[in-house]
Amino acid sequence: MSATTPDGGTITLAPDLTLTRMGYGAMQLAGPGVWGPPRDRDAAVAVLREVVELGLTHLDTSDYSPTP
Repeated sequence: MSATTPDGGTITLAPDLTLTRMGYGAMQLAGPGVWGPPRDRDAAVAVLREVVELGLTHLDTSDYSPTP
């Protein structure tokens, strides 16, 4: 499989920084309670490699949780 640009296109944030508009929310790859290392590191790495292979360059690693 080769990298492609997702349908959403890209956005340029700086002269040397262009990201895909479609991103991947990586928060669920963390360990229990969304904190610490993943339970299965090899599986988490495989998911991230697939995301990049699919052409995504925006990997969201924030730990945002809305406050009720």
